[in-house]
Order: sequence, then C-alpha cells, then structure tokens
Amino acid sequence: MTSNEPQREAILIADFEPFALADGVHLLPTQGNGLAVETADGVVVVDGGPGGPVTRRMMGGLRTITEAPVRAIVYSHGHLGYNSGVGEWLGAAANRDEAEPELIAHRNCVDRYDRYDRTRDLQLWLASWQFPRASARALEGSIVMTAPTTVFDTEHRLDDPDRPVVVRWSPSETDDAVSVWLPEQRILWGGPAVISGFPNIGTPLRTLRLTRRWIDTLDAMAALEAEVLVPEFGDVVTGAAAVRHRLVTTADALRWLVDEVTERMNRGMNDVEILHDLDYPAEWAEHPFLRADYGSPDYVVRDLYREQNGWWTSRNVTDLHPAAPDAAALAVLSAVDADTVVARARELIAEGQHQLALHVLDLVADAPGDDAALVEARTLKGDCAEALARECPTYVSRSLYFGAARLHHAGLRRLSEAPEGSRSLGSAD
Repeated sequence: MTSNEPQREAILIADFEPFALADGVHLLPTQGNGLAVETADGVVVVDGGPGGPVTRRMMGGLRTITEAPVRAIVYSHGHLGYNSGVGEWLGAAANRDEAEPELIAHRNCVDRYDRYDRTRDLQLWLASWQFPRASARALEGSIVMTAPTTVFDTEHRLDDPDRPVVVRWSPSETDDAVSVWLPEQRILWGGPAVISGFPNIGTPLRTLRLTRRWIDTLDAMAALEAEVLVPEFGDVVTGAAAVRHRLVTTADALRWLVDEVTERMNRGMNDVEILHDLDYPAEWAEHPFLRADYGSPDYVVRDLYREQNGWWTSRNVTDLHPAAPDAAALAVLSAVDADTVVARARELIAEGQHQLALHVLDLVADAPGDDAALVEARTLKGDCAEALARECPTYVSRSLYFGAARLHHAGLRRLSEAPEGSRSLGSAD
C-alpha cells in the first residue's frame, strides 16, 4: 500500500491476500488490516469492513481459510466505514443457518454512533472534503451503523483453550478504539493507536484526540511485551525488540511534542506562533512510521493547544466578537485598493510565496460582489491552494487544499457556499 497516493482507496483500503500470522491467526484485507482468529467456538473477526466489494472480498478470504462460523465481530473503533459492512456478515450467517455473531465494541461506540446519526449531513460534508475522490454513493454507503450487541469498559475476554482473545480499550484516534491481544501467541493487533505514519491526532476537520491519552495507550501496549504487532495500516512488526521500538519511539515523539508545546504555551504563545517556533527532531526522519503522510506533527501541535485552551486560539482581540463575515470583508475592502492587493498577490505568486499570497488575497477575496478584482482574487486564491496541494506531503491537508482550489475556482468564497461538500464542485484533481 502506497500511503502517499492521493486516492481514498490507497489511503484506507488494504490490498493483500489473506495470510497467517500464526497457527489459527490470520490477516484479512479490509479498511486496513483485518484480523481473523480461529477458536473452538468459531472465528473472531476484527472489523467487518466498509461493505460492498471490500467486505465481500474479506468474507471470501476468510472462507479460503476456514468454513467455521463467525463467533464474534470486534469493532476496532466507531469511525464510519470500518464496520459499515457488518450487516452483510449477519446476512451471510443467516444464509448459512448459523447464529448471528456477537458484535463487540467499547461502550463509547454507542454514543459515537448516536452522534453520527444526529449529524449525518455534517459527517457526509466532512468526509467529502477529507476524501474528495470518494463518490457520493460510497460516502452515503459508509454511514451504515449496526449497533454492537456487547459493550465493555476496560477489557472483554473471549475464552478459548488454545487462543483466548482479549479485547482491550485502547483510546487513541477515538475514545472507543480497541486493541486485540492474543496472550498465548504474543500477538497484538494495535488498532487505530498504531498506524503506518505519524499518529493521526489533530486532523483539521475532526474532534480532539487527546495526545496524552494516546501516549498512555502506547505505553500500555509496550508493557505487554508482544512479539508480533499488527498496525491498523502497514506492515506487520515482528520480534519483541522491534515491537517495543515501534511503540516506544512513537510514544516518545508524542511526549516530546507535549513538553515543547506546553513550554511555549506557558510563555503565552498561540498555536501559530508555536508552529513556527518549533524545530522537529531530525532523527524522526529515520523512522518511516513517523512520516507525515496522513497524520502530522503540525496537527498534534494544534490539538495539544486546543486541549489546554478555549476556542480563542488566535489571541487576536479582533476575533473575540467578530463582525458578520460579509460586513467585515466590506469594511476591509473600503480601506484598501483591490487592484493593488491583487497586483501584490500576483508578485508573491511569481516568487513562489503562495502562503503569503493567500494572506494578502484574504484582504479582498472574501468580500461580496463580482467586481473584476474580487473575482480575480478568488481565482488567484484557488491557484495558490492548488499549488500548495501539489507541494504538501500530508494526505488530509492535500485534500483540503485541492477542495479549496475547486471552491475558489468556482467563484465561491466560503465552504458554507458549497453545502453539498467537495463533490459538488466537480471532480478532484
């Protein structure tokens, strides 16, 4: 899987043939690395997949391994898509005249599903911007939530004489994330706490992910002394020393960020000041699992800041009780010459200073009206966003830049003017 590809499938959908990690323990391709554990009472499957062809491939792969019934499906976490296909597993069990599998999730998953149900349109909107290549049908299909039948708080054990399965609460990317521990085989399926790049904390369109809690989860995983570690995405890690290195190195990187951000917050810096004052350790480049290809240290900085501060992150009094956007934009426009602003932005663009050009263009691009200079400002803003997208290594930021480019090239000023989300603006780049 090449996680730098700008397609949703390359980011989320695993592409490999099922294979054995140990006797009776197998990896299945799904939305990430799925797991199948054979027990005397049937197979325990981790994640049911997003539905459709991916879930069917997962089920087909399982049937090349065993014809045993599925005893339980464990929800790795409540993010949409990972278990949208559970209904298909239930249908398959019915077709085979088998009992429905137990559906196991952390207790917080119930609240998450309730929130997603109440904010369905928002979830579609967010997903359309974060995954611009996904079709409307695929996004709609991901918002299928089958309630778990068994919930737990800290740990849930599925007994078996040879392969007991321990489902552990491992809050990280979400507050309902779990890991799966096979103590007899010393295999740890890490779930959302362990991905193929920098921890996915602080994603621009998502809620707080609590860095210190993620560190605690990684420390608890390291204490298990596993000999095999399965990340949610990416290659399996083998050998106790390699597993510990992976977990501890990631936890230490997050600890470094906590310390450095806290020290700067105590000096009164805001989040943007902190971002531009930090120099990330050069040795992070030595670890492929600390790549900023989906998560990013910059995102973690913003999340850490939000944990300890209110919504007034800019500390600029102008933002404390702001005027209505159109009124503010017209007031600024009345104080500047739009043609001069656009001309200066063109100079910055010619110098390759696209971010600085965006700051200049914001003086006029958000103002209502169709004067030639305002229209050009929006077009140039789209050009800058597209240029930044092509330079950006981080998938989510790249998607949002491309979405903004399409927004402004369509002559729109704000995201609220595209209520159907990114997909309403034409095809993604």
